[in-house]
Amino acid sequence: MQTDQPTAIIQAENLTKVYRSGRIEVPAVRGVSFSVQRGDFIAIVGPSGSGKSTLFYLLGGLTHATSGRVVIDGIDFGSLSDADRTRLRKQRIGFVFQRFNLLPTLTAMGNIEIAHAISGDNQPLDHKYLDHLCELLSIQGRLGHRPSELSGGEQQRVAIARALITRPAIILADEPTGNLDTKNSDAVLSMLQRSNKELGQTVLMITHNLEAAAIADRILQVRDGQIVSDAVNSQPASVVASV
Repeated sequence: MQTDQPTAIIQAENLTKVYRSGRIEVPAVRGVSFSVQRGDFIAIVGPSGSGKSTLFYLLGGLTHATSGRVVIDGIDFGSLSDADRTRLRKQRIGFVFQRFNLLPTLTAMGNIEIAHAISGDNQPLDHKYLDHLCELLSIQGRLGHRPSELSGGEQQRVAIARALITRPAIILADEPTGNLDTKNSDAVLSMLQRSNKELGQTVLMITHNLEAAAIADRILQVRDGQIVSDAVNSQPASVVASV
C-alpha cells in the first residue's frame, strides 16, 4: 500500500558557493544539502562569517550557486532564465531583511501596495486581508508615514506586511531582529510565528540569536559553510508581544 510522502517546498542539493578575488578563492558554502517541508518553521543559526547569509541568498535565488542546485516547490532555480527566476521569487517568496529596504519616497501603505503591484498577481489588492495584517502588526495608524517618520520596529513591521501581502508560500527572513530592541524583536518574532501557524506559510529565518531561533520547529547550525547540526526543536518557544 502506498502512502503519500511529504513534499519538500525547498530542496538544497550539494550547494556550493565560492567567491573569487583574482586568483584567491573563498568558499562561503560547502556542499550543503537539506530539505524544508511545507509548513515548517526553520531557523538557520551561526556566527558571523559562517556562511548562513550566503545560504539565504542561494535559497532565495538572489545569487547563483557555484555548484549544486536549489529546488523551490518542484522548480529548479538553476534551470530558469533571470526573468523567470525573478517571477518565481515574486510569486512564491516573501523576503524580510535586517535593513528593512523600504522605499524612502513612499509611505508605509505605498511600500505595501507596490509589493502587490509588482508581484504579477492580476487580482486586486485584498483590502480586508491588508487590514488584518496591519492590525496584527499594529501599524494601522502609521500607514500614511514615510520610513524616515517611523521607528526601526515600525519599519520592520511594515516590511513584514510587504512580504506577506502577496500571500507567499515561503517567508525568508535574514536577521529580522538584528536592528531592533527587545520589545520590537518580540513583535517581529511573534508575527513570523503567527504567519507560520495561522497562515500556513513556510518560514526560514537566518539568525545569530539562539533565543530567536528557539521559536522554530527545527534548528540548523552552520559553521564554516557547512551544516554541523540539524535538530528538531520539540518545544518551540512561544512569543507573546505587545506593540
